[in-house]
Amino acid sequence: MEDDLVLLRDPEEEKLVDAIAAGLGRKRVGFIFTQTIMQEKKDYNFSNKEIIQAAELHAESELKEWVTVVVKLEANEDGAADVHFEAFQMSDMCVKLFKDGWFVTEFGENDDPKLSKMKKDVVVGGKDVKEVDNDFFLVVVKIFDHQGPLSTSFPIENRKNLVTLRALKSHLDRTKSLPFVKRISDFHLLLFLAKSQGLGSDVPALAECVNTQTAVPEGYQLLIESMANAA
Repeated sequence: MEDDLVLLRDPEEEKLVDAIAAGLGRKRVGFIFTQTIMQEKKDYNFSNKEIIQAAELHAESELKEWVTVVVKLEANEDGAADVHFEAFQMSDMCVKLFKDGWFVTEFGENDDPKLSKMKKDVVVGGKDVKEVDNDFFLVVVKIFDHQGPLSTSFPIENRKNLVTLRALKSHLDRTKSLPFVKRISDFHLLLFLAKSQGLGSDVPALAECVNTQTAVPEGYQLLIESMANAA
C-alpha cells in the first residue's frame, strides 16, 4: 500500500552516524521522510501507519524531544512539484500508548488512514473512543532559518547517484581556498570518509577538529587528499 514505508536500516552505518555526531557535539534528534505527489494526502498530515512508525522511532530514541519531519511534494497549477517541509513531534501520550501496546497495527483496505485505531477505549474530548484523529497525536515544531558551522555541499549518500571518490575530489577542488578544516566541515563528507578504508575509526577525531575548528593533523590531510587524487 502507498503508506507502507520500509526502512532499510544499516546498524553499522547508524553507529558511524552517532560517532560522528558525538564528535561534532551533536546527537540524532529526528527522522525525515517524504510523501510523494502520487499519495494525494491533501486532507491529512500523517496516515495511521506513519503515526505508528513515528511513535516507534521516538520511543526507540529514548529522547523526550524527537522530531519527525515530513517533506511533501505537491503538484502546483503548472504541473510542477512544490516542496513543503513540516515538522512534528509525537505527543507524550502517543509515545506512551505505543510503548504500552495500545495501537492497532494491522489495517484493512477500508480503514480510514486519517484515524489511528486503539485496542482499548481512550478519552478524547471527554468521550471514550477507539478511533483517534491522527492530528490529535501531533505537536507542531517550528522551523527556523539558521546559519550553522557545517556546509551542506557534499553529495548525500542515500540519493539516486552513488557517491564516489570523484565527488570527494570535486568537493576539495571547489573549496581549495579555505582552511582544510573548513573544507571537511560537512556531515555527509565525514560519513563518506568513515565508510572508506583507512579512515573509519579516525573520523570521530576529525569530527572533533571540525567541532572546535582546529587544524587537522597533517597525516589525516595527506590521506584524505591522496584518496581524492586516486579518483
